[in-house]
Amino acid sequence: MQIKLQGKGIELTEAIKDYVLKRVTNLEKLLSNLEEKKGEARVSFEIRKTTNHHKTGEIFRADCSINIDGKKFYGSSDSEDLYGAIDEVKEILFNDIQKNKDRAQTLFKRGAMSVKKMLKGLSKRNPFTSKY
Repeated sequence: MQIKLQGKGIELTEAIKDYVLKRVTNLEKLLSNLEEKKGEARVSFEIRKTTNHHKTGEIFRADCSINIDGKKFYGSSDSEDLYGAIDEVKEILFNDIQKNKDRAQTLFKRGAMSVKKMLKGLSKRNPFTSKY
C-alpha cells in the first residue's frame, strides 16, 4: 500500500502523520482482500486548513482517495477538530469499502445459486443471459 500524505495551509507534525497512518492502516484490513486479487492500493490523503473565508474559528478539511486498479473510494469531511475530520473520513471510507465488499459477495452468491438451480433442473432460466 502506497500512502501519500499532503498538508496545505498546515504543517504536518509527527503526531498528525502517525494519527493518519494509524487510521489508514485500519482500512488496510479491508483492502487486503482487494489487493491480493487486483494489485497495490494507492492512498492519497490531504489535510487542509480552510479558515480564510470563515468568520470565526478554524475549520479543517480532510480528503482521502483510495485507488485499487480502477476501483475508487473517496471520502471528505469538514470539522473544527483536525482529528475529528480524519476520523470522519475513515468512517466514510470504511462504510464504502464494506458496502462494496458485501455487494460483490452477494452478487457472487446469487449467481452461484442460479447456476445450481439450473444444473439441478429446477430452473430453465439461463443465469448467463437471464433468459428462459
